[in-house]
Amino acid sequence: MVRVPNLVELDVPQAAAVRGELLRGLLACPAVIAPKYLYDALGSRLFAAITELPEYYPTRTEAAILAAHRDAIAAELPRGLTLVDVGAGNCEKAARLLRPLRVSTYVAVDISLEFLREALERLQQHHPDVTMLGIGSDFSSRLRLPAVLGEGSRLLFYPGSSIGNFMPAQALDFLRQLHAAAQGGALLIGVDLLKPVEVLERAYDDPLQVTAAFNRNLLRHVNDLVGCDFALADWRHRAFFNAAQSRIEMHLEARRGVTVRWPGGERAFAAAERIHTENSYKWRADDFATLLVDAGFTVIRRWTDERGWFAVFLAGA
Repeated sequence: MVRVPNLVELDVPQAAAVRGELLRGLLACPAVIAPKYLYDALGSRLFAAITELPEYYPTRTEAAILAAHRDAIAAELPRGLTLVDVGAGNCEKAARLLRPLRVSTYVAVDISLEFLREALERLQQHHPDVTMLGIGSDFSSRLRLPAVLGEGSRLLFYPGSSIGNFMPAQALDFLRQLHAAAQGGALLIGVDLLKPVEVLERAYDDPLQVTAAFNRNLLRHVNDLVGCDFALADWRHRAFFNAAQSRIEMHLEARRGVTVRWPGGERAFAAAERIHTENSYKWRADDFATLLVDAGFTVIRRWTDERGWFAVFLAGA
């Protein structure tokens, strides 16, 4: 009999708290919406589609690094470990590691529990011997894991260069949380590196406009959460590299003057006014290694692709 993954919901903000956070962002100057709201069920599927685009190099570059060096990674780790996949999404990245890393328990953490449910049910069919747990949690402000995980060896897995969504000081704080959660185990993390601007900008503004759909879907999600009346046709996707901050920025830009209303309030946006929806910081490998050490890790190994576009770090806690 195939096991059924267990599902747990932790630290999920109540509707009033979500509404308050979103409205504070919409009323700010400039307006901002946290990138975690990109990932409702539809947003998660759109992001999965983005990873298939030829312009979006991070996913396949990271996958190639992990495939090329999985034996070396496994040699550094004990058998029967618990793999904690932070920001698991469709679980495909971790799925490729379950057997090579001899994982006994797989814990998938993601903000969209329903998307996670479907992914884990599919994955369990292929790995009936692995205990699986799905945790629905907004870990962007605090990472918390349930006591049921026990005290066994842990590998925290944070792929996809998601650490780039944090400002550097926030990244340091989150890495310290990962260090604590590893409980003496290790962290396997993917980091996007600096590269030519034209490569970066194509990755976040593709010709098929899948990334644009992903970004604009955020407004549909906010409409559902707050009761706003955003019309998606009024907004265009903007993505560009901010060299001074070493980050890609994503924005939604008003095509014309528009007033957005919600129960009890409204906000007027001028033509070309923007809502800031995401940052993706790009690192130098040595600088990120220093950040890991500052967070309490011992840097064990580091691998990059031939072009030096992406790095995978295995860091001991």
